[in-house]
Amino acid sequence: MLNNIQFPKSKSYRTGSEHEPLKFYLDCLSNAKEFDLLLGYFSSAAINVLSLGFAQFIYKGGKMRIVANHILSEEDKAAVIAGKNKDVQIPFDLEDISSIRSGLDEYGKHFFKCLAYLIANDRIEIKIVKPKSKGIAHYKDGIFRDDNDSVSFHASCNFTAFGLLENAESLNCFLASDSEASKHKIVEDQAYFDQIFEGKANHLEYLDIHQITIAIKNEFNGDDLKELLVEESDLIRKKNQIFKSKELEAYVSVLELELEKIANEPRFPYPEEREIQKKAYKAWIENDRKGIFAMATGSGKTITALNCILKEYQKNGFYKVIIAVPTQALAMQWEKEVVAFNFQNVVSTHTQKNWKDILRRYTTRSIFEQKKNIIIITTYATFNRSEIQTFITKTKGVDSFMYIADEAHNIGSPTSLKNIPQQINQRIGLSATPERIYDEGGSEKMYQFFNSKPPQYTFRYTMKQAIDNKILCHYDYYPIFVELTEIEMIEYKNITSNLRKYIDTETGKYKKEAEMLLLKRKRIVHKAENKKTAISTLLDSFKSEHKLKYTFVFVPEGYEPDYADDEEYEIDNEDMHIIDEYAEMFKARKYKYYKFTGGIKDSEQILKNFADGHIDVLLAMKCLDEGVDIPRTEHAVFCSSTGNPRQFVQRRGRVLRKSEGKDKAKIWDLIVLPPNIDGGISTVEKSLFTAEVKRIANFAVLADNQIDILYGELKDYCEILGIDLFEMLEKENEQYN
Repeated sequence: MLNNIQFPKSKSYRTGSEHEPLKFYLDCLSNAKEFDLLLGYFSSAAINVLSLGFAQFIYKGGKMRIVANHILSEEDKAAVIAGKNKDVQIPFDLEDISSIRSGLDEYGKHFFKCLAYLIANDRIEIKIVKPKSKGIAHYKDGIFRDDNDSVSFHASCNFTAFGLLENAESLNCFLASDSEASKHKIVEDQAYFDQIFEGKANHLEYLDIHQITIAIKNEFNGDDLKELLVEESDLIRKKNQIFKSKELEAYVSVLELELEKIANEPRFPYPEEREIQKKAYKAWIENDRKGIFAMATGSGKTITALNCILKEYQKNGFYKVIIAVPTQALAMQWEKEVVAFNFQNVVSTHTQKNWKDILRRYTTRSIFEQKKNIIIITTYATFNRSEIQTFITKTKGVDSFMYIADEAHNIGSPTSLKNIPQQINQRIGLSATPERIYDEGGSEKMYQFFNSKPPQYTFRYTMKQAIDNKILCHYDYYPIFVELTEIEMIEYKNITSNLRKYIDTETGKYKKEAEMLLLKRKRIVHKAENKKTAISTLLDSFKSEHKLKYTFVFVPEGYEPDYADDEEYEIDNEDMHIIDEYAEMFKARKYKYYKFTGGIKDSEQILKNFADGHIDVLLAMKCLDEGVDIPRTEHAVFCSSTGNPRQFVQRRGRVLRKSEGKDKAKIWDLIVLPPNIDGGISTVEKSLFTAEVKRIANFAVLADNQIDILYGELKDYCEILGIDLFEMLEKENEQYN
């Protein structure tokens, strides 16, 4: 802020004194939010000279307005034209102060690209004027402003490198908070500038950018030419020389340290927080810094959790965090987001080979220093092993860490519950579907750990809210009905009969011993033979000009991994055979496809090729369920039927992420039917289809084509089987009320 600056009592600056004019500009640029310049000559080389201050000014969102005369260097004119025409590439990241400093600190082609970019993004606005009478504009005034204060000044030098570095100059300033006289002067100065900048000055002619006169040697000479033309080598030499003078060297060192501090400062990497992020943080604070954020896939769970870390850092001055995720792919995604927030000392157990040594050193240091920043990103499997558990046990001050569990339902598994970090007091669980299906005990312990229970949890943000608020896109849903063969249905019935002896009479649920049989029965539905015929028919229905593109295909998979022990989904030979069969159908129709079978090797390049349109279709099993973020995905084909809401809710969320050029998503879902449904079916067969209808209702309630779904084939099947479809739909609607 401007009131932090130690201005000289006289408010005067002179070359060769302890109050150099350069110091005035650097001080004000480092603390102001707006800078208005009313000039004669302007040269962008002055921005280069003052890059230390301008980097902070631009990084903090500063905007500069310039009124200058009509004579510019050739490079400055070209940059102004390119900026006003928006004919620029992105030369630096406006959220990265080091990138800004680097761009402004070198006076070559890259610098002028940076200048054009700032003009194109309205961070620098320039008006070119000349008097209606003879002569040129020769002002040398300016005003700096922040939210609370203003400083105006009059200088003897032009805002050029020559004026700042070569001349013996003086500058007088006026601070609004000093006196009523100063305040009135600044009000008058501001009104005068605004009148000129807004094109209302009758004594001036306003010129088009193409009317700018280029300063060239055969038309200009003497001091005028020196003001505007500067060689890069001379500028660097003179800048280094003056900044190493006794008057400025110590001050510049302080500014350099301040710039380094800002460069390492965590920051919110987007233009502003969403309302949901503010509400989630508030709810978490009110729940004693514990809680589950039950947020729709694609609505920004990761950003919301990282924002909580940022808010706590801004309060406490340090951050210590352990982030646990199911897979290596998701760990890598988190690492990217953490880096985007500019957090430092990020330790990934999967991208840093020496992570164990880093943690051991941190533990040793914690004896003396308990506010050392660190963010550890790991998988649940690695978290449950001895190295992380030892770190938690032996590190001093571990109670002031924050623990973030992504896809938090995983911590309810038996292995993870044994290693649940009770020592850590600040806790965030993230999941679109926190409940553990068929595991009330594990769910209840998870709820207790996070001090958060369904249905509202600590913070809840549904898929309907995300679609209504345009965070996720709309979608159409197309159920495709597939009959089991007679042989498959007989096998399904036999397994169901065998399962009866494993029902717990007290709870009415299956005992643990039933797991293998349940999995075997599920595989019959997942791998129904007629699904391949249905996919072939679907692909043949598309005309060549409307073939599938940007498409995920979830092929039938074998088992659901336990991420407490496994970091990846391993594909066995039987699964690989199935994915090969589905791939052949796409290959025969000339699709560019890739079998995404898991692992992190080459995954980043594969997913980029898909997002760039070089791959039409990704065929996958479990590896696209958790940790893959490709907003460009427009279509999904669910060949794998599942009764677990977590799986199909997550998969749908992945397809609904917003992306430029994407208006709506389309989802095709293979729905398994008992054979010969018209001839009467058993209770087992009805139960099989009822489970499928529940999934259809879940999709239909938010689909744009809901009416088509409910009054198509589905209605006829439900009437034959006596299934109350509309009661199911009402129950699905209730979760969004």
